[in-house]
Amino acid sequence: MLKVPVRNRWQAGALHLALSALIALAVLVAMLELWYPGPLFDAMGGARLFALLLGVGVVTGPVLTLLVFRPGKRGLKFDLVAIPAIQIAALLYGVRIVYLAHPAYLVFVKDRFEVATPAELAPAERAQARFPQFASPPWGPPRLAFAQFPADPQERNHLAELALAGLDLQSFPKYWVPYEAQAGAVLAKAQPVEQLRAVDATVAQVVDGYLRESGTSAASVRYVGLRARRAWIAVLVDARTATPVKMLYAGAL
Repeated sequence: MLKVPVRNRWQAGALHLALSALIALAVLVAMLELWYPGPLFDAMGGARLFALLLGVGVVTGPVLTLLVFRPGKRGLKFDLVAIPAIQIAALLYGVRIVYLAHPAYLVFVKDRFEVATPAELAPAERAQARFPQFASPPWGPPRLAFAQFPADPQERNHLAELALAGLDLQSFPKYWVPYEAQAGAVLAKAQPVEQLRAVDATVAQVVDGYLRESGTSAASVRYVGLRARRAWIAVLVDARTATPVKMLYAGAL
């Protein structure tokens, strides 16, 4: 086994920081590829969450190593075991926060997509989901769902009251059905790309750039707005199947 000689606390701290940086990079890749794909990273405050994770779960360990490391010090072995243990606990806590805040579901509500995070989905509500894919938040990329209004007038009135408190259909999995089965309803509310271009010049440049680089024709896609925590996102969907093909940043909330 290769052993790296460590002669002073600066080398020890630097080595610990390098290992922590590799872990942080792995977490960032997971966030970008799985939990916060595309513009969702910025729109959901992913950068701020990652900064918190760095401060709590990554930087803490190397700093403690730098402070306590002294060759020949009594109890050094214990310190070098305890510090990584504390760091791992802090890192796991940070990862849990990042997971709870990530967009687990993109729910089509009325005429737009809404985000549902694990933290916002109460266990009691998830237990009432009619479809198993909505009973527990995924560990991978966000899943799509379609929210149906209940037919019962009392339920509709109750939902109207909850909406005043900021709780809409994206908070209640019992009203969700598979997105793929509701393609027609989604396309009926989706808007032409030309309307997205008209939002402002910057958005038009983003849209035109994507269409040009991907070779996609404007007629083959439509768009649906997605309201995230800090911004609006334009979701381009296939004009025949309503399958999302691209998410583009559309502007701050």
